[in-house]
Amino acid sequence: MKDDRVRNIRKELLSDNWYVLNKFSYEYRKDDGSWETQHREAYDRGNGAAILLYNKEKGTVVLTRQFRMPTYVNGNTDGMMIEVCAGLLDGDNPEDCIRKEVEEETGYKISEVQKVMESYMSPGSVTEILYFFVGAYEDRMKVGKGGGVEDETENIEVLEIPFREAREMISSGEICDAKSIMLLQYAEINRLFD
Repeated sequence: MKDDRVRNIRKELLSDNWYVLNKFSYEYRKDDGSWETQHREAYDRGNGAAILLYNKEKGTVVLTRQFRMPTYVNGNTDGMMIEVCAGLLDGDNPEDCIRKEVEEETGYKISEVQKVMESYMSPGSVTEILYFFVGAYEDRMKVGKGGGVEDETENIEVLEIPFREAREMISSGEICDAKSIMLLQYAEINRLFD
């Protein structure tokens, strides 16, 4: 049910290039009952899913490394980011989406995924809900080289690294992607490697 604190919503399309950027003007009822007009921009890129692939026996996780232009323009010297596998839903349900993304990005074909949480990643400006998963992988599940889809200009490097090293990469700043940090911390808290 929508809150009765918001009324008279007006939407203005600012950009429909890569994704959609809208400007919303609306009236918001404050705690004292008075109404004020507010303006906010919201970037709509769709919802997404992310997964931490882990191998308990080997003590490893599968991560990806790829260039991210927004981080480059905000001071990330080479623009490269180490991340968990992730992608936009593009009309799929989260479970089907993440299985497809795993195969495209990492080359592993997995069937079992476990949803562990969902989160708004930047609720002040982005509409996206991200669905978080974990999934066990084994060497025999490798069916391709991964690297992403060519027509999506993805140049993804697949990394298999020890879980302990991945945890240390958070402290060193080598991993500074929120979804990856959240899933690695989930693995630690829930003792996926004990």
